[in-house]
Amino acid sequence: MLYLRLMIRGFLLAVLLVVLGFAYVAWSIVDYGSGEDVPAADAALVLGAAAWGSKPSPVFRERINHAVKLYQSGKVRWIVFTGGTPEPGYPAEADVGREFAARQGVPMTAMLVENQSRTTWQNLSNARDLGNQFGIRSYLLVSDPLHMRRAVLMAGDLGLRAYPAPTQSSRFRTLASWSRFLARETWLYVGYRVFRQLS
Repeated sequence: MLYLRLMIRGFLLAVLLVVLGFAYVAWSIVDYGSGEDVPAADAALVLGAAAWGSKPSPVFRERINHAVKLYQSGKVRWIVFTGGTPEPGYPAEADVGREFAARQGVPMTAMLVENQSRTTWQNLSNARDLGNQFGIRSYLLVSDPLHMRRAVLMAGDLGLRAYPAPTQSSRFRTLASWSRFLARETWLYVGYRVFRQLS
């Protein structure tokens, strides 16, 4: 009986430690994406998000607008858009992003497009290879604040000199949607950090 109680207590302690560990990671993700001090770099690298036909989704639009502001303020000389198409026949996310930025006055000659990737890892890897062809050596990563910590970690592993440039506001406005996105990012961050699962 004593042995059973000790087993139960050990199990409950292990569960508590796991929960506390995930809570700490979640807090660090929120804290990491809250920074506002953005250095200058060669390019803003916009990580892909959904496009609704020829229009960016609200989340993607927020990222594009932020990259445009960085360009217009002189923080970067290039904008690199990433993201492929969800299925044949639909516009690629990167192409939609470039067109949206062009309508805001960004010259086509200041934008590069990588339109084959479907994951954050692919966004970064393909953008690195593309940027190397144009002498781009440093990047500001543009994405939702909760995406920043995982994206910067992956960028470092790929040899990119990258700095976080989170969007100044998030389209995950309700607590429920924000919490779901945070839970997903926490899970993906732990999966990559511990098991090197690419996503």
